[in-house]
This record gives sequence, C-alpha cells and structure tokens, in this order.
Amino acid sequence: MSYAAAVDQLNAMVPELYERSGQSRRKFSLEEIRVLLAALGDPHRQFPAVLIAGTNGKGSTAATLASILTASGMRTGLYTSPHLARANERIRVDREEIDDDSFARLYFRVHEAAEQLVESGTLPQFPSYFEVLTALALLYFAESRVRIAVLEVGMGGRLDATNIVDPLLSVITDISLDHMEWLGSTIAAITREKAGILRPRGTLVTLPQHPEANQVLGEVAAELDVRGVSAVPFMPGISASASAPYTVDAFGTAVLVDSPLTGAHQHRNLALATAAAVELATHHGFPVTAGSLARGIHETRWPARMERFEAGGVTWVLDVAHNPAGAWALRAGLHELAEEGKPRLLIFSCLRDKPIAEMAQILFPLFDSVLLPPIKTARAAGIGDLLQAAEATGTPAHAFASVAGALNQAQQKAVGGLVVVSGSVYLVGEARTVLLERVGERP
Repeated sequence: MSYAAAVDQLNAMVPELYERSGQSRRKFSLEEIRVLLAALGDPHRQFPAVLIAGTNGKGSTAATLASILTASGMRTGLYTSPHLARANERIRVDREEIDDDSFARLYFRVHEAAEQLVESGTLPQFPSYFEVLTALALLYFAESRVRIAVLEVGMGGRLDATNIVDPLLSVITDISLDHMEWLGSTIAAITREKAGILRPRGTLVTLPQHPEANQVLGEVAAELDVRGVSAVPFMPGISASASAPYTVDAFGTAVLVDSPLTGAHQHRNLALATAAAVELATHHGFPVTAGSLARGIHETRWPARMERFEAGGVTWVLDVAHNPAGAWALRAGLHELAEEGKPRLLIFSCLRDKPIAEMAQILFPLFDSVLLPPIKTARAAGIGDLLQAAEATGTPAHAFASVAGALNQAQQKAVGGLVVVSGSVYLVGEARTVLLERVGERP
C-alpha cells in the first residue's frame, strides 16, 4: 500500500471527524495502547526513553534535548506533536524525519494488527489517530535501533499514549490553563493529569512555576518518592537578552548556550533540556559532554517557534502561540523586533475552544491591523467571532477567504515592516508551506 493511502486512512481518524461521524466520544486508557503494542512485539521496551509533559514549551524542550543527545553521538528518536505540514515531522531519528516508505509500511502493520485485535474482541474499539501514530513511532525507533528516545506527551499525561513507556526521566515544562474540557478547569487539576508521567522512585526534572502547579507536583513527587532535579542552575541571569547567547555551568565548565530558539521564554525550555541531558550523563552513563551539550543546543531545529525570515522586503515571524500563555511569550519576544514607525501586521486564526477574546487582548493591540483567514479544520473559530474579538480591542481587522489571500495582502501592505503569523498550528503550518515555497525552500 502507498504512502498516500496510509495518510488518507490516518487523516480519516482525526478526532473531530470521528465525532462528527456520529460516534460517541471515546474514553482513553493505557490498556488499549498496551494491548496494541503487545501485538506488535512491545517495541517500547527495546530502548530507554525520556517523557516530556507540560502546557507550553514541551516541544522546544524535547527538540533541544534530542539534538543534544544526537550531538553526543547517540542514535536518538524524537516523537512530537502536532505537525505543521506532514505527519512524518512527528517521528525523527537523528533529526531526520521518517521516510515515506517506512511510514506507509509501519502504518499498515499497525493498522492490520489493530483490525485483528478489534475483530477478535481483544480491543473494544479501533485505536485513535494519536495511538496509531505513537505505535508507529515506537516501532520505527525500535527498528532504527535508537540508543534513546525523547517523547513529547500529546495532551495531559496520565492517559496519554506516550505514557506507556517507563521513562528514565520525566520532564514537566510550564503548566497553564489549556485543554480544560479534557484535563480540568484549574491549574491544580491539569497539573495532576500531567504528573501522571511520574514513576515510583523515578526522577522529575522541572522548574518552579505557578504556585498551584508547584504544590501538586510536590505532593505527587512525595507520594511516589520521586527524586526532583531543578533546572534553575541552568537558567541565565536576569539581565540576559531574549536572543543573545549566554553561558551556564555544566560538567564543571562554562557552556555556551547559543540556540536558534529565541525569546526569553525559551530560556526555561533550554534549562530543562540542559538539566535533563546532564542528569542522563551523571546518573545513567550517557556520553554527554560540555562540548556536545553546546553543539546540540546550537544545532536544534524546531520551526514555527519565533521563526524569523526575510522575504519580499518583509520580516516574517511564525509562532504557534495557541493559548494565552503562548500569546504572552510571543508578545514578549516581539519586543526586540518591532521597529517604531514601520508597518506591523498580524495574520491570526485559532480554534473555537480557545479563549479568543483573551488572546486578542494580548496580541492585537500590538499591530496596525489584523488579517483573519479561515483554517482547515472543523474546530476552527468562526470569522465572526474573530472579528468581534478584534473590535473589542479597537484594532482594525479584515476577513479573508484563504490563508494565501491574507499572505498576499500582508506582503503588499508591510514592505519594510513586520508580519506575524500566529494563533493556530493549522494556520502557521499552511502559511509556512506557502512562504517557504515562495522563497524556494522545502517546507
């Protein structure tokens, strides 16, 4: 079967389509992914792993840690979500995404195993989109003989399919209110779900954050006799620039932290990745050194996180700030980019279950005008709701029929200035593909 057929089948399993088909919302449990992986030979038991959960920053932390481990000479798997343009982006070994042939071959292997399990009554329902991709990734990592895998938790933690592994380290990034329909309506409730990736007598790598999150993490860690590792020693001084390199002490020497990931918020993610890498070297014998630590940080590639490039006389910034915490981080990061007197435009769209008015209040007033295109998902916020949110901020806003149309208008209006594309991974992914094709680069 072809790659195109694999992708078509997989896309038919997207949660929103599943629910629109009239089927009731599924109930998740780790037992189902455990049964599926057992039928596939338990690939997740063939390599050690690091699990990374949180609301914001977990992808940046995972990408940085995987890059450090690769730079240290270890064959390293990286599993992240969501993707910008192609599902292959989620599954990487040594920074290279899974090839189409391997993706298709392993997808149909997972699909066939799942069908047999459902037909025999061993599984009560067909695995979800995320469960299938997780199984595919774990198979690929086992087949590729990775020395270690870095897994970004999809949502929550306790019942997330990635939580099937027994992690060497559990890393928890900043926690804020998001996915409340699934995880709970308070920081404490959300934190308890994410703390589900901790193991008895395991190791937690984290940073101080919201008091409610700190309290829950402390309680769960105490219950499980978890050893806590603080990433605070790897944070820069308070005077550090949001984008300039800085040094931290690691392995008894000064290590240069020169990351392509810019913005002050990335300092926390870089500290977590550094702390995890040092922990793996110090307590688990992985060959991370001061040199490979610095090199891995510098060689990290994680697009659409304050990603900046010049095209057509415009400075473009792409950032998947999909919740208020992300919007605040983006706002802080733009401080060094926006020049007084130059055009500043925002292309924005988001999902309807996001706090649209709050995100608009954070971002819209920074810009001369906001361009609002539709995004290709049934969960998209209505253009009317977006226009209403813009009106409440007093920022001029205009609706467009397509992302390409919004990009064209921004290109014409912002020559010599700045255009930011943000609000949803669906928007940023489509815009990034179009823009990179225009400058002759592969998305």
